Amino acid sequence: MSQKFRFNVNRLEFEKVTRPVWYFLLKGVKYFLVTVSLAVCYYIVFALVVDTDTEKRIKQENEAYSTMYEGMLERERLLENVIEEMKTKEDGIYRQLFNSPVPDFAISGVDVFLSGDGDIPDKDFIRHINNRIDTLVGKAGRVEGNLQKVMETLLSGKPVPPLTSPVDGFPPSRTGASVGSRINPFYKVRVEHDGLDMLSPQGTPVKASADGVVTGTVRSGKGKGNVVEISHDGGYVTRYAHLDNILVSRGQKVARGTVIGHVGMSGNSFVPHLHYEVYRDSLRLDPVNHFFVSMSPDDYTNMLFMSANAGQSMD
Repeated sequence: MSQKFRFNVNRLEFEKVTRPVWYFLLKGVKYFLVTVSLAVCYYIVFALVVDTDTEKRIKQENEAYSTMYEGMLERERLLENVIEEMKTKEDGIYRQLFNSPVPDFAISGVDVFLSGDGDIPDKDFIRHINNRIDTLVGKAGRVEGNLQKVMETLLSGKPVPPLTSPVDGFPPSRTGASVGSRINPFYKVRVEHDGLDMLSPQGTPVKASADGVVTGTVRSGKGKGNVVEISHDGGYVTRYAHLDNILVSRGQKVARGTVIGHVGMSGNSFVPHLHYEVYRDSLRLDPVNHFFVSMSPDDYTNMLFMSANAGQSMD
């Protein structure tokens, strides 16, 4: 027990005051709680009002990222608009040139078969795979047969058709209409098209697709414009029309790859392009069938697809 004195005014004397221990413990707890509360309040006020260097840096970075994000969103919207405009222009240009929509090169196959919702029964999957295998085996057999014929022709020394592209590095995406009924770009009526349109920049070199002799040259501002005709072994004849100029003369011998002129727009030409024709014994052939040697299989497949789907010719 702790003791303390106090003055008694009634008795006019000091007397002892006795207090229990718990009184002092309770008072200490109160002081402790008040101190802790004040410390917490000071910390909260400090945290809310005063920023540390790290917090300031993080806030600045967040503000910078927020500004960059808004700018990136705006750029994304602009790019999407540009892409849509380009797609619209591309479709418009293609429709104007070929009178048909831009072809879709997507080819359905196993991926499409597997993309359906739900589980695929094992028997259906196996049947699909077997059908695909049978189809591929059949195609492989036909390709092997054709290659065998080509090898036999080469080994026998018989004349082979012109197999080289008259335009080096010609991309399949610039393939125009081939042989068949096509819409004339000027009169908008269907006419018979007797060659392959190869769209290329004006001035692109045009080369002889095989060894031969120049049997004709025409310089004209009408029809097919400037034309070079070359005769090859085996009765094959190639013609190159709408040339910008002619660099060979009648009777001249030319080797495969000889530059005979340049791509132009002479005659009735809708855009700069080479109109390429192939004949054998006066029989008109489809030139696109003679490009498989000078192209990869994928490019050649795309070229066949483009030439068949172009509804409008360039001349």
